[in-house]
Order: sequence, then C-alpha cells, then structure tokens
Amino acid sequence: MDYKQRVGVQSLVEQMGSVDNRSMLDLDYECLLSPGKDARKIQIPFSDQQLPLSDGFPIRYHKMIRNRVYGSIKTVVFSNKLNLLMPFGPQAILVHKLTANNAWVFFLSLLGITPLAERLGYATEQLAFYTGPTVGGLLNATFGNATELIISIYALKSGMTRVVQLSLLGSILSNMLLVLGCAFFCDGLVYHRKEQVFNKATGVVNSGLLLMAVMGLLFPAVLHYTHTERQVGKSELALSRFSSCIMLVAYAAYLFFQLRSPNDFYSPIDEEGSHDGEGSDNDEDEAPEITKWESVIWLTILTAWISILSGYLVDTIQGASEAWDLSIAFISVILLPVIGNAAEHASAIMFAMKDKLDITLGVAIGSSTQISMFGIPFCVVIGWMMGREMDLNFHLFETATLFITVMVVAFFLQEGTANYFKGLMLILCYLIVAASFYAHEDPTTTNQNKQPKT
Repeated sequence: MDYKQRVGVQSLVEQMGSVDNRSMLDLDYECLLSPGKDARKIQIPFSDQQLPLSDGFPIRYHKMIRNRVYGSIKTVVFSNKLNLLMPFGPQAILVHKLTANNAWVFFLSLLGITPLAERLGYATEQLAFYTGPTVGGLLNATFGNATELIISIYALKSGMTRVVQLSLLGSILSNMLLVLGCAFFCDGLVYHRKEQVFNKATGVVNSGLLLMAVMGLLFPAVLHYTHTERQVGKSELALSRFSSCIMLVAYAAYLFFQLRSPNDFYSPIDEEGSHDGEGSDNDEDEAPEITKWESVIWLTILTAWISILSGYLVDTIQGASEAWDLSIAFISVILLPVIGNAAEHASAIMFAMKDKLDITLGVAIGSSTQISMFGIPFCVVIGWMMGREMDLNFHLFETATLFITVMVVAFFLQEGTANYFKGLMLILCYLIVAASFYAHEDPTTTNQNKQPKT
C-alpha cells in the first residue's frame, strides 16, 4: 500500500470516528425534533460507502423514538395550563361507574371536554402547516367546531333532536354576543385612546351568511305555525332537508371564495384604514411544533376521547336538569356553549387585547357562520341518514332570538370600528338572552327525554 492510499484510509477512519463521537442518535434526533428545518442540511460524510450499523443501533433507535414520543406529549399535553382540567374526564367516568349522580357526571364531563376542544384546534392548526392554505381551510372548517358536532351526533343517536338544535343555537348566540362583546370591551379598555378598526368586508360577508341561515330556519317555523303545509308532517321536514343541502352548497362556495379571493380582500387593516400585509409575513415566520403524522395521531386520539365524554354528557343532561332545577333549554343554550368553548372564547379576547380584531372576528363571527351554515345543515343531513326527523324548525322563540341577534351584530359591524361601548352593549344583550332562556320552558325537550332510547 503506497503513501497516498495510507493517507486516504487514515482520513476515512478519522471521519468515522467523528461521526461515532457525535452519535447517530443525536443526528436523527435533531432531524426529528426540528420539523421546520430541512433534514438535508445534516449529511453524513459518506457518499459511496454505507456506514456499518453497530450492535447498539437498535437500542439507540428505540431511545430516539421514545424521546420523540415524550417530546410530543410534552408539547401537546403539558404546554397549556388549561390541560389541568383533563383529569376531570376520567373522573366523570369513574363517578358514573361508582354512583348514579348524573349532575356530577355532567359537570365533570363538561370540564373534561373543555381542554380537549382547545387541543383539537391546536392539532388542526399544526396539521394545516403541512397541507397548504386550501386543505388547511377545509380542515379548519371541519374540525373548527368538531366538539359541537360530536355532541350533536351523539344526541341525534339518542333521539334528542331538540337538544341538538338548542346546543347549536347556543354556540351561535354566545359567539356573536358574549365572545364578540367581551373582545370589543377589553380591546376598548386597553386601547381607549384610539379608535379600533377591522376589515369591514369580513363582517359584511359573514353577516350576509348569517342572515341566509336565519332565512333557512325561519321558513320551516312559519310553515309549521301557520298550518299551511301541503302534506302535514312531511312538507316541513322536506323543506328543512332541501334548505340544508342548499346551505351546505352556499358554505362550500363561501370557502372557495374565501380561499381564492385576492389576498388584500381579507387582510388586516391598520388604524388608518389601509390594508396591512404584515400579518402574512408573521404567519410565514411561524413554524410547526409537531410533525404531520403526530398531528394526525393527536387528532384521532382527541376526537375519540371527546366522543367518549360526549356520550356521558348527553346521557346525563336530563339528570343534571332535574338536580339543578334548570330547564334543558337553559343548559343547552347557555351552559354548554359558555363552559365547553371557554378556551376558544379566551383566545378571542386575548387576540383583541393584542389589537388583532380581525383574528377575533374570525373566531367569533366566523365560528357562528360555520355553525349556522355548516353545523346545523350537517346535523339535519346526518339525522336524515340515521332516520331521525331533525328539521330546521327551531320554534318561534328561538328563531326570533337568533334573528334579532344577527340584526344587532350586523348593525355593530357595519362601520368597521370597535370600542368598549359596543362591547358592553353586546354583553348586556347576551344577559337578556340568558335571562330569557332561564325563564323559558321548552316542553319539547321534556317529551323527548321521556321517550325510550332506540
């Protein structure tokens, strides 16, 4: 062997030693823990020869996977203080097995679902980093109100169609009055020396969709209470199913329009009223915290756990109503949305206090639009497939409440400005709505819960 060959072999051995000293585990672990980085930046200095695997490589590989799992659990479960409420879910199941106290089971299930709903939204946002804007928008449309939809499906399965109607209505009312009102009020107090502005186009489009949803709910109710059906008991249900399909098509068109519209149409605006493109730059700087498959796995786990707790929640709502001496209408319209969506409500208020009203509108008004144009029609179609006669007749009291709420919010949004006085008015309106449902007794819920389950 000549001198050049000996030097080449010696350099090759030195390179292998440097890689061994760093450990293959460190290299792979760095690639996995940094989903935003390009793994191609970390290269092994061998191109023509394959690095021989040592005897300890399987041990290091399993340790790497275990560390990755621990890191994902730490990011998803232990990074949010709201997750301290997660143990209430297993406690609800334990109380249900040991006692027959439906009120405690209902309350513990409701508290246990609250952090799961927030983490479900987090996992959806993480997955949207890898899917692009179009698929990401569809994911947000699907999982944005997944908790309400899961509870509604379980209630439909139990034959409690009236609970489905009231819970979805309560989510709309709480988002439009309570959440938006608290956001405007807090934003006005923090930035009381200047007038707050937001993109008026977003409010106008969502107000139009909400009015369309009111139209879809109004005609079946009018048809029922005026006794003008051509086929008694059939025309109202047929009209509801047809209108639901139309509303789903309209919401799909809205998503397509929103995703394909020019960027400056829905972009945030500054206080002078001009469109500000800095928000998109900030979004590009954000990086995912978990990988794509971790997001999918967490979505599956959270959805399954919410489904389990939703079953206990729906089964004990009647017992909670009797134990607390509250009507099912009040529990479904007021308690379920306020406590179940507390995390989403808090995030909207925090964005408003950071002077990000456009994001607040997306959470509050956008969520109301999603429930009214997608959630309610979707439940009608699902009930149709289940053989349940779920319709759009929400009764006169509930339909009138929704109509007045949409009109009030539309008037407050038409100027494109926000202040603490507008927020206070919306909060006071919600208090009136809550008092009205406290005094309202809905006989339909009582009759449905007395019926045996099929």
